[in-house]
Amino acid sequence: MRNTIVSIISVLLGLIAGGILMLFIGSNPIEGYSFLLQGALKNIERIGNTLATATPLIFTGLSVAFAFRTGLFNIGASGQMLIGGLCATAIGLTMDLSRPLLLILMILVGFIGGALWAFIPGLLKARFNVHEVVSTIMMNWVAYWTVYYVVPGYFKGDFLETESRKLPEAATLRFSFITDLFGGSYINLGLFLAAIVAIIVAFIINKTTLGFELKAVGFNRHAAEYAGMRVNRNIVLSMLISGGLAGLGGVALYTGNASSIQIGILPTQGYDGIAVALLGANSPAGVFFAAILFGILYSGTGFMNAMTEIPPELANTIIAIIIYFAATSVLIERLINKSQKRRANLKDANGTAVKKGDS
Repeated sequence: MRNTIVSIISVLLGLIAGGILMLFIGSNPIEGYSFLLQGALKNIERIGNTLATATPLIFTGLSVAFAFRTGLFNIGASGQMLIGGLCATAIGLTMDLSRPLLLILMILVGFIGGALWAFIPGLLKARFNVHEVVSTIMMNWVAYWTVYYVVPGYFKGDFLETESRKLPEAATLRFSFITDLFGGSYINLGLFLAAIVAIIVAFIINKTTLGFELKAVGFNRHAAEYAGMRVNRNIVLSMLISGGLAGLGGVALYTGNASSIQIGILPTQGYDGIAVALLGANSPAGVFFAAILFGILYSGTGFMNAMTEIPPELANTIIAIIIYFAATSVLIERLINKSQKRRANLKDANGTAVKKGDS
């Protein structure tokens, strides 16, 4: 409950700061936010597009949050997304199976691809104590150049060398009944997969022995080792799961929101997942709703910019401010504690005064 209050306060402070910035540039904050919400939620099609925009962020937010909960800082979600998306795209372009089997195989391969890409940083951390921030960032660029080589070499598009061939309809997460339900938007099965994965992650973290051990290693590696837990194994396993979740984000992005994979682009959703995890207080439910908030901000920016003179960069500024307040949640918690303590003292003082008056 406390984390939820802190997150809500962070969002409100970010929106207030964004409104002040709008005033500084001579724009009307109420009008600006009104158009931003309209751009994201005005009709069923825009709602669908907003949810689709949020879908990869759910996966990368879960990836980063899972690593956080186990004491690791996975900065490599972007590279893991690329590899997961590349593996799923390769299966979709080369395998001829029935659609259910093909999609299940693509999802599994995407998860495995992202997991294996995170295995190396996890192993380096466990065996040689190499900081995972450094190793995962380096793996991002290895993934970037791997895709840069593999796509034109083996899956080159019919007209452009900078992107892969278009996936056949049977190899995409888009289904016509979902698209029609949301007015022709690009919402897809990735959203429902993200909701299921969030529930599974919450169950693993909170209800299983594995989750307890992973959290124990994250809280105090030496104490966990003293208690007989296999610390190195848990570190590697945590990175595998975290990378696999990011790989699923790549599957959702490249086979759901899009139908091909481009070279020369490191997906920003991997880094945005850090912000989503922070705002969501590293809980699966919090991550899910934080990702939807970010989807609203990103989806509504274009419409806000088209209808007003407010620059689209303002949305990124608002998000940055929200992240800042979420990252400094300790200060917000202190303010809440002081406020509660002040109210409690005032209540005690009033109660004492009433008792003296009665006597």
